[in-house]
Amino acid sequence: MEFALKSQFLKMSLNIMRLNLTRTCQLRSLLNPGNLQTTSYTLLTLMSVLLYFSIGSAEAANREYWIAAEKVEWNYAPSGQNLIRPAMGLGVWGKALVYEKYRYIQYTDNTYTTQVEQPVWMGILGPQLHAVEGDSVRVHFLNRADKPLSMHVHGLQYDEANEGADMKGSGAAVPPGGKFTYHWEANSDAAPGPNDPSSIVWLYHSHVEAVTEVYDGLIGTIVVTKKGMERAANDPRPKDIDIAFTTLFLVFNENDRKIIKSGQSAEYDSPEEAEEGNLKHAINGYIFGNLQGLEVEQGDRVRWYLIGLGTEVDMHTAHWHGQTVLNAGKRTDVVELLPGSMVTVGMTAKTPGNWLYHCHVADHITAGMNTRWRVVPKPQENAH
Repeated sequence: MEFALKSQFLKMSLNIMRLNLTRTCQLRSLLNPGNLQTTSYTLLTLMSVLLYFSIGSAEAANREYWIAAEKVEWNYAPSGQNLIRPAMGLGVWGKALVYEKYRYIQYTDNTYTTQVEQPVWMGILGPQLHAVEGDSVRVHFLNRADKPLSMHVHGLQYDEANEGADMKGSGAAVPPGGKFTYHWEANSDAAPGPNDPSSIVWLYHSHVEAVTEVYDGLIGTIVVTKKGMERAANDPRPKDIDIAFTTLFLVFNENDRKIIKSGQSAEYDSPEEAEEGNLKHAINGYIFGNLQGLEVEQGDRVRWYLIGLGTEVDMHTAHWHGQTVLNAGKRTDVVELLPGSMVTVGMTAKTPGNWLYHCHVADHITAGMNTRWRVVPKPQENAH
């Protein structure tokens, strides 16, 4: 909206400039023909500047998405195994693996019939939305669940009617079967700052009963790319990377949540064991290496979008084996995350291997907050 109004204003100014140029040139030619060239050059320069900004403003896009909230069954370890250290098993966290949860699901259009396929590594995360600095984002939300839900975004700009929280307007609590269209602006305040890479990540989540709904699984992200760094007008992803991953570090509290009996291999021996076993120390909703698909090719420029949520136990330290990252210009291989953290880091994948990627907090390692990321050797060109 901001850019559309600016574009209209600049076009009007351009037309006025043209009119003034014509009149001024006519007058100057009569009074002092020698000044005609200088006057024309000055005004044409100003017109060119206005035209440049007008065209740039008109390029701002309206990104449109269709998302539904749906009730699902979620399995924290579909393999039924500890894929990091198989001999150790899943411990108390493997006695129950499947629970009733909720997810954001993306569809191709307003019929909400054809789902948009997500990469396997996204796990429980909702769709990753994309925008370029200056874009408007329109999200058509359908609540297919059994309770009021919403979509509240971090970082982007909105008015109170589009906050998706705090009981402000109908978008703050969309009833079952209801719809609401959220309007968000990815203006300069939502775009990468001076010390940021070419794109940064923001959270969105349901905010009717915010704590419960985060543990429900109603979490997603939106990536905003710096203007001029997008791959194409119809591809807002940053052009200076080859691949990107988003990982959420969260201890899902499944206590008092319905366990799907077909996903329970054994009963808990005590209330204390049940309380611990229902705390799923997950990366993107998977434990003990069951998160798959974090694979790159040697030499790839990789961007990692890191998210932290949860409570006081959710102090996480994301750690990569085999490679360091740049975090706001600083070299490291561990990134600290607190609840509500949104961090963007980058690396160039150099050393082939099947590397550990995990939280470095000791008891989180024990509870399965770990997986692997793989660097595939770069194919060798045939020697002649």
